[in-house]
Amino acid sequence: MFSLYYAPNTCALASHIALEHVGAEYQAVRVDFSRSEQRAPDYLRINPKGRVPALVTGRGILTETPAILMFICQRFPEAGLAPLEDVFGLAQMNAFNSYLCSTVHVAHAHRMRGYRWVDDPIAIAAMQKKVPQSVGECFDLIEREYLRGPWVLGEHYSVSDMYLFTLAQWLEADGVDPERFPKVAKHRLRMSQDPIVSKVVASELSSS
Repeated sequence: MFSLYYAPNTCALASHIALEHVGAEYQAVRVDFSRSEQRAPDYLRINPKGRVPALVTGRGILTETPAILMFICQRFPEAGLAPLEDVFGLAQMNAFNSYLCSTVHVAHAHRMRGYRWVDDPIAIAAMQKKVPQSVGECFDLIEREYLRGPWVLGEHYSVSDMYLFTLAQWLEADGVDPERFPKVAKHRLRMSQDPIVSKVVASELSSS
């Protein structure tokens, strides 16, 4: 059995949805950020980064959303959540997931976690002010270049859709109107209506 350490309203949602989708045997363990449990010694032994998600497997612990999603795809290939037989297609999926992780999520984090980069309150305020523009530009690119069909990979539903849905949930809080991006908005609605997605979202909200 796997153990997924998560916190509500974080990127851990993507991995949570993927585990549920493939029918994995797992337990979801909430990390209470309001109590700074991510900094507690017990959790730091699981993930020294002090962040979520963390996935405990029989071979060790995985962190970072793109890595966890790729692991789930390869561990449960029959679920078809990645084009595992298409070398280039798989690379495209990983490139998209990397963009969400390294650029989109970082732009979002400037709204709440500017202290990771600077100490000056004026600089932090300037970073926060920039978020609607920087996040909006990221989704402009996604809208224009990366939604090639109903799903990120065109007709192929994948873990990239779970990851995009997770980050798109934060648009309003980041000061970005999702209606600026018709494809992204339709994708978010389509995902939210999926029974597996709605089940996982509800379970995380009920735990918070």
